Amino acid sequence: MIIPSWQKLLGCFLYLLPWSDAINFGRYLFQDFPFLEWLKYLALPIWFIEQMIPLGLGSLILFLVIFLAVARNPKVPYFLRFNALQALLINIGIFLLSYAFVIFIQPLGGQLIISTLSSTIFIAILTIIIFTFGECLQGKEPDLPGISEAVRMQL
Repeated sequence: MIIPSWQKLLGCFLYLLPWSDAINFGRYLFQDFPFLEWLKYLALPIWFIEQMIPLGLGSLILFLVIFLAVARNPKVPYFLRFNALQALLINIGIFLLSYAFVIFIQPLGGQLIISTLSSTIFIAILTIIIFTFGECLQGKEPDLPGISEAVRMQL
């Protein structure tokens, strides 16, 4: 089945949601390698959408809109539903990592441990985002072990 170009681009756009939350993990890399700062600008569209929603609920409302209006809507093409749900699951994983990081790692205090783990998480998420962009632009479903299987069970 041939995927139209607009679906490929929207599929890529959906993965900017987890990317916008993953930027915080890159702060140590951005300090050491300032030329990587341009990676922050990829998240600007999501940041603008989140800022337009009052009371700081932008992230939650955007998450719910994507979940309810795209991932759970049978009228939306399967390719977009698949990518929306997969992006949301990646985003949930990033939220859990963020909270685990704050609760378990930061109290230990070691700057080397914090910067190393943070940078490792950032690079792993960057790799996932690059892979999903490449697959979406080719019109393929990005197959991430575990996550894609969970998405297929939900759809």
